[in-house]
Amino acid sequence: MSGRPEILFPLFASVETLQGVGPKTAQNLTQIDIETPRDLLFSLPYSVVDRRRRDTIRGVDLPAVVTVEVTIGRHRPARSRGGAYRIHVQDAETEFQLVFFHGRSRYLEAQLPEGARRVVSGKLELFDGLAQMVHPDHMLPVEEAHEIPDYEPVYSLTHGVSQKTMYKAAQSALSRMPELEDWIDPAQVLRENWPAWHDALQSAHAPQGPDDLSPQSPVRARLAYDELFSHQLTLALARQTERKSRGIESHATGRLQSRVLKALPYRPTNAQARAIAEISADMASPKRMNRLLQGDVGAGKTLVAFMALLVAVEAGGQGVMMAPTGILAQQHLDGLAPLAETAGVVIEILTGRDKGAERKAKLAALKRGDIHILVGTHAVFQQDVAFRDLRLAIVDEQHRFGVRQRMELAEKGKGADVLVMTATPIPRSLALAQYGDMDVSVLDEKPPGRKPVKTAVISTERMQEVVDHLRKAIAEGRQCYWVCPLVDESELSDLTAAEERFKHLRAVLGEGIAGLVHGQMPPAEKDAAMAAFQEGKTKVLVATTVIEVGVNVPNASIMVIERAEIFGLAQLHQLRGRVGRGSAESTCLLMYQPPLTEGGRKRLEVLRETEDGFRISETDLQMRGAGDMIGTAQSGLPRFRIADLERQAGLMEVAQSDARALLAADPKLESPRGKAARVLLWLMKQDQAIRLISVG
Repeated sequence: MSGRPEILFPLFASVETLQGVGPKTAQNLTQIDIETPRDLLFSLPYSVVDRRRRDTIRGVDLPAVVTVEVTIGRHRPARSRGGAYRIHVQDAETEFQLVFFHGRSRYLEAQLPEGARRVVSGKLELFDGLAQMVHPDHMLPVEEAHEIPDYEPVYSLTHGVSQKTMYKAAQSALSRMPELEDWIDPAQVLRENWPAWHDALQSAHAPQGPDDLSPQSPVRARLAYDELFSHQLTLALARQTERKSRGIESHATGRLQSRVLKALPYRPTNAQARAIAEISADMASPKRMNRLLQGDVGAGKTLVAFMALLVAVEAGGQGVMMAPTGILAQQHLDGLAPLAETAGVVIEILTGRDKGAERKAKLAALKRGDIHILVGTHAVFQQDVAFRDLRLAIVDEQHRFGVRQRMELAEKGKGADVLVMTATPIPRSLALAQYGDMDVSVLDEKPPGRKPVKTAVISTERMQEVVDHLRKAIAEGRQCYWVCPLVDESELSDLTAAEERFKHLRAVLGEGIAGLVHGQMPPAEKDAAMAAFQEGKTKVLVATTVIEVGVNVPNASIMVIERAEIFGLAQLHQLRGRVGRGSAESTCLLMYQPPLTEGGRKRLEVLRETEDGFRISETDLQMRGAGDMIGTAQSGLPRFRIADLERQAGLMEVAQSDARALLAADPKLESPRGKAARVLLWLMKQDQAIRLISVG
């Protein structure tokens, strides 16, 4: 697998080798990520212009694009500088004008001499009852008019590049296209009636009408599948490599687990029991576990995670649970400590704040194996942190953990099993794009005893009523979160929104009732404000979104979210999950600033109707799109050129099972279809995958 296959060389040449592309255009094309003919081939047209020829413009509903053969008539040069240069023309039945601004007479007289026949194509509009075509897109002698396609593809452009240049360059790139062996399972091609790769690209650049641009058209679906398949093949190769590195067999004895289960006030849900069984089976197998535990807010992930950690301890090893921040690590510790006590195992925390002698003592205990379960932040990655026998690493991820970090973590404990937990119910298509290398366990039932949260949608104009409602609740001893929006990217305004609200509430509710937490505070102050709220000293916590990631205050039963219409649905759902954790009836008030858009209203209504995070996230995906939903920049989501995750979710599942099936049958990709798949990986620049094959 030494280097790029020769058959692809023409596609990876410089874009300057294409017709009509000089150094300047090439420079401009890099702005839209086009550096080679290959990039141009995958930049498909987004629209199409009907340039079929007609005999006359009579009877056409204007404005419209028309293509018609005309006889050139009288020229009327502009009267003043910057005025319009007009040329009268006549088609088979009627006449109209061609209009040019800054038109140079000599040029126009040479191009369009009086009495000549020309085919013109462009947008025709009515001005003062006169039909005019301003700056036609095409003006050609009749014998050259076949150069105008019946349907002209429209490309996304960048500064300094015209449609004409893009069209010419794309045609030139198409002429270099090699015929490649197919990497798709022949049965799949037949079932979907997909064209071959070569034909699909030809057709994609020559759409014969709007239907050909739909993600559902066989041509587009086939090209999207190629992209998704190469991505899933990369993930499947990573998974194969991860599994080849031998895991450790950790067999549960049930000795510690049974103590915890006996002490629980309720039985685990079926979903929890199923997840625990799947994880235990993975840990007992000689292959490395690489599993995702996906559970909605309050689905009881903590118990499942703890049972998995106990498997490691029962087998004589250690477990580690990582959280993205110190506050969250502390919270995991608070959640796990009572369970650990019941089981009789030693649990400890390690964060960046541990210094000096205390840190040394913890590290020594860890190395001796006296600490069974460690909870920590990224600090556990540091060089001097050594375990006696690490069996399981659990990552509580908030989308900041890609394939690479998962591999790094497993390095710490040679062959340690990895479990990634996420509280964000991601729609299946996105979960596959992001975690296609993992096996997935889903917690889709709520444990008994969690009351539904009443959700109401209220205009900010009723602020007074909301504050009165709060006052009553506080008098009854309840607590409340008040979330202020991040108004825009600048930290100042985010600060002012929260600070203003805090001052207002302090003024109306009295001193010492409200606390404030925002992203710009020094960590110690943030912790102090959180602690005061957790201990019930303050009754209202005014916060920016820092609290969405897992604060647990069972006594807090009201969640007010200001400007809810500018939050993502998944985020609102996470925030709402902060209440409803105790025995009291809980409410969530979504406050919006009128007027609400149609979309804004629809989104807030979904939250009012359901607490099912998966349903909410599917809606979010449809309404906002994938990149937006999880912030593409830090999501680790691949960027696809053709595939559309919202509209082609089903293809992703097919691509995943096909990729896994191909590798199961042909782990080294040496069969004819395997070799074709290697070419696809090169074509799609999946360098990571290519490295994995060459190593394997």
